[in-house]
Amino acid sequence: MTRAQKIEEKFFKLLMIIATYFILAILAIIIYSIFEKGLKSISWEMLTQVPHGGYYYGKGGGILNAILGSLSLAFGATVLAFIIGMPVALYLNVFLIRHKRVVSVIRFLLDLVWGIPSIVYGAFGFSLMIFFGLQTSLLAGILTVTLFILPIMIRSMDEILCTVPIGLQEAAYSLGSNKSEIAFKIFTRQSFSGIITAVLLSFGRGIGDAAAVLFTAGYTDHLPNGLLEPVATLPLSIFFQLSSPVPEVQNRAYASALVLTLIILIVSLFSRGLGKRYHKTKINF
Repeated sequence: MTRAQKIEEKFFKLLMIIATYFILAILAIIIYSIFEKGLKSISWEMLTQVPHGGYYYGKGGGILNAILGSLSLAFGATVLAFIIGMPVALYLNVFLIRHKRVVSVIRFLLDLVWGIPSIVYGAFGFSLMIFFGLQTSLLAGILTVTLFILPIMIRSMDEILCTVPIGLQEAAYSLGSNKSEIAFKIFTRQSFSGIITAVLLSFGRGIGDAAAVLFTAGYTDHLPNGLLEPVATLPLSIFFQLSSPVPEVQNRAYASALVLTLIILIVSLFSRGLGKRYHKTKINF
């Protein structure tokens, strides 16, 4: 290695170290700010009650409607996206394995759709609502968030399924397995922990996004009684509380952000534990 190459290596190594610690510092500041301000305002009343009259002006109540609304919306969208996305990812890696050009085009289009801002999905969902004569509701929010996280879920699972050794497929074919058996008995078992991670990533994007549900899910201070009623979400609750001129309400926004952060953290830890448990799952032909 020449002197110039050593200098170049040290320069880029230093650049990577600086970038890494810079990102970690920003993340630490954000988390500290949320916890420092949120812990002061969070209370049992806030977690177990819906907003009362004048809540956004400093009066009593809580964000139970937003917590349950976000969970129901993100869970419904994630389940629907998984039902649609899992077969697509398996089809790309098992049935279209020999059509590399077609697969490349599909992956490119999914990456392109992945990069579309969520507000565009919200506007698209709103246009569909107007076309079909629907109102803001939990169902409209679920469908919109599903469209938003579907490319994320498909591409995430696709990247995981690509890591399955080709030798496993060849061994399965030699034993007389068909493509459906290979897809559901080999790929899904071998990639189970990665699939859990993909689902988690999609759930996190769904529960933390505000733009996609702004025009479709609406907002309400009450708990929805059905899929056709408006639903509150934590991101919008945080936005409305931060928009209040009352300092006490603004501090509640940080408490709501703390709740949202903890929900994502709990789901992340649960999925990691579940993924490690099944990481060494044996494959039975």
